[in-house]
Amino acid sequence: MAEKKFKTLKFKPNNTKEFGITLRKRVNEYFKTKEIERTGDYRIWIKVIVMPLMYILPFLFIVTGNYGGNMISFYGLWLLMGVGIAGCGLSVMHDACHNSLSKNKKVNEFIGAIALGFVSGSTTNWKIQHNVLHHSFTNVAGFDEDVSPKGVMRFSPQEPRKEFFKYQAYYAWFFYGLMTFLWATVKDFGQLYHFRDMDLLKSQGKTFGGQMFALIVRKIAYYAIILALPLYVLDVPWYHILGAWFAMHFLAGMVLALIFQSGHITPDTEFPIPDEKDQVEGDFAFHQLVTTANFAPLNKILSWYVGGLNYQIEHHLFPNVSHVHLPALSKIVEKTAKEYGLPYNSEPSFIGAIVSHTKFLNHLGNVA
Repeated sequence: MAEKKFKTLKFKPNNTKEFGITLRKRVNEYFKTKEIERTGDYRIWIKVIVMPLMYILPFLFIVTGNYGGNMISFYGLWLLMGVGIAGCGLSVMHDACHNSLSKNKKVNEFIGAIALGFVSGSTTNWKIQHNVLHHSFTNVAGFDEDVSPKGVMRFSPQEPRKEFFKYQAYYAWFFYGLMTFLWATVKDFGQLYHFRDMDLLKSQGKTFGGQMFALIVRKIAYYAIILALPLYVLDVPWYHILGAWFAMHFLAGMVLALIFQSGHITPDTEFPIPDEKDQVEGDFAFHQLVTTANFAPLNKILSWYVGGLNYQIEHHLFPNVSHVHLPALSKIVEKTAKEYGLPYNSEPSFIGAIVSHTKFLNHLGNVA
């Protein structure tokens, strides 16, 4: 049976709409005064080179046999590739798929496809789930699929509780680690059918047949390079190659999940409930402010690696602005929010954000 066509969500502006108006004016003035573009500058182009090398160079050492001849260094290089995958996704692909890396749309499309290609992922599927659903309807159960996992965990108070969810604070980490592994195996195929039935492919100007063909070609190329080549050229047992490949994905998935979950699934973020007309209270700016959270804003190393996504509030308010500008914008957003008496959720440390997220998972698993 075909799924129902996707229903859009409407925002119902309340007395907070002046916040969004003032904020946009101040951010526009910031870029005008500084005489800078909203897209990336030299800082992101450094990452365009560095992050893929964290993935490519270890793989070259592996397939040429230059891994020291022991399993510790062999697995270590695969794990470094996992760090590279997450870095490419957070610092390069994310900006590119938001069209904020470059002013040239074709450059964004090319770099986004290459970076997501390291896990053989579909940029079309990613843009629909992330740009169309998650960014438009953040933390709204039934609209934002990031807070609506099917039967495995509970990320929203609006989702029905099952008895085994009381253990989710413990088993969630295993599923988090599967994120890019599922991308590389089955997730894209399921999503493609899902988005076709929801009539969402046309939002990206794509057809089901064309995307399925491209997806199959992408998967074949990926497995030929990442698994078939090492299996053919290396004198290493197959189970070590498969095990190291899985470990690479598990580490990458864990990093990606912790960054995104810490910005949305927390005790401080809100989970708005649409009314009978599929409307939520507040305008877009207010909605993004209360459904997102920052963490570790003073940790420059973390911020560099995760592409500024520890400034999740600013990213959601201005998704088409490159992450290199988010630390500066955060000062404007925080000041404006406080002026209007609105919350500005920010956890001082990354560890603190993970602890907070874990406690909230436990709460959602035990409270109906």
